[in-house]
Amino acid sequence: MPTAPTIASSPGFHPGSLDPLLFVLGGVALLVAMLALSNQRGKLYSASVVYLLLGVATAVIVTALDVRWLDPLRDALVIEHASEVAVIIALFGTGLALERPLGWRNWASTWRLLGLVMPLTIAAVAAWANTAMGLSIAAAIVLGATLAPTDPVLAGDLGVGPPGEPDRSEPRFALTSEAGLNDGLAFPFVMLGLLIAGPATSKGWALPWVLGDVVYGVAVGIAVGVVVGIILGRLYRSWRSSGHVRTTFDAWIALAAVLAVYGVTEILDAYGFLAAFAAGIAFNQAEEDDEADRRVHRGAILAEKFGELALVLLLGSLLSVDGLGLPSTAGWLLVALLLLVIRPAATLLAFIGSALPFRERLFIGWFGVRGIGSLYYASFAAASGLLPDAESRVVLWTVLIAASVSIIAHGLTAEPLQRLLLGDDPTEGDPEAEREEEAAVEGDGEDATDGGASAKNDDAGPAEGGDAEATGAPGAA
Repeated sequence: MPTAPTIASSPGFHPGSLDPLLFVLGGVALLVAMLALSNQRGKLYSASVVYLLLGVATAVIVTALDVRWLDPLRDALVIEHASEVAVIIALFGTGLALERPLGWRNWASTWRLLGLVMPLTIAAVAAWANTAMGLSIAAAIVLGATLAPTDPVLAGDLGVGPPGEPDRSEPRFALTSEAGLNDGLAFPFVMLGLLIAGPATSKGWALPWVLGDVVYGVAVGIAVGVVVGIILGRLYRSWRSSGHVRTTFDAWIALAAVLAVYGVTEILDAYGFLAAFAAGIAFNQAEEDDEADRRVHRGAILAEKFGELALVLLLGSLLSVDGLGLPSTAGWLLVALLLLVIRPAATLLAFIGSALPFRERLFIGWFGVRGIGSLYYASFAAASGLLPDAESRVVLWTVLIAASVSIIAHGLTAEPLQRLLLGDDPTEGDPEAEREEEAAVEGDGEDATDGGASAKNDDAGPAEGGDAEATGAPGAA
């Protein structure tokens, strides 16, 4: 006896799964991002603040609808890889924008930030986490290294302009170059904490850590980035000059380059973050065409902005009332100390003897933005499984709180403090955006001119008595 066929639906209205809600939220987020990025200049907010608030709204919606969402600890590996992609793209774009020749004097501000501010921050945060928050020394070192770097994704709007733009602002250069290097240089200290937490800890761990995690990881990462960046820069210049690649696709090379260099470096077990930044600098030097560099940089910035939207939105959506209470009062105090005391004080100390004006030192000290890079390191440590779950949760939630507070505090103060401390006018337009708009207007004008000329020729044809078929005009009947 034949069985009745299975039907795909049944009579009546039956709402489907709430999973498609993610598509709706994604579409709304992109629309909001377009508005925020188009109107943030000269306003008392940044686009990242809008993204964070949108993420918090998402958290409220998914909680109210009881939709299964990501958990910072359970889904640490997913968050790690998502933030990893956003960071490496930002690092390549950051390196691509820096054209100042390398040297002790030219990069003096950078060396002060890396050599003094970063280790002082790691030590201060680790000491507080161990004594006030009760974390083990291993987890405290991990938290210190995680919260030490200035974020390359979120600090981009405060940094230098695109390739070819004049580099006159030392504070902007200092923040940009610091963000490019300290995300990679924090990795050895994260590994130090995990090494201490691991079961294989013994009194003979120091030398392998120094030789492997510090010397080898840093040296090979930078070397691979420089070599691959130069090769890709020269190769792409050759392709474009010979006509094998159209300039339309210049923006694509940024993604291709950063994925290739990061993959090669990770295969060699070195630090891909350093390689991505070094590759951006090397690519710029090898390309030698400012206009082409700007097109490549534009591609990196577009991908970076999308990554910023996705990750800040994700960060906001992870927040919950229960999670915000996990670090306790001591964790919240650490966030306040980090932003208001530790970073500014370490910066002022590091710049003793510098010719940099005091107000510019204050600018650098305040805008040590924490964000996606810190989220990556916290997720990396949690996904390793070397820290106890309880400590991993405290580290993760302390970082989520620090990044959220940093986004709000730095996002709301960016424009007024740029005006106050640097003398910049926030209402002035973005040079790169203005060039794009001018190019678009010129293109529209050319199209209109061509169209008008074509119409005039079409009208003139019959008046001149020409026979379309006789003259062999294409398309004539």
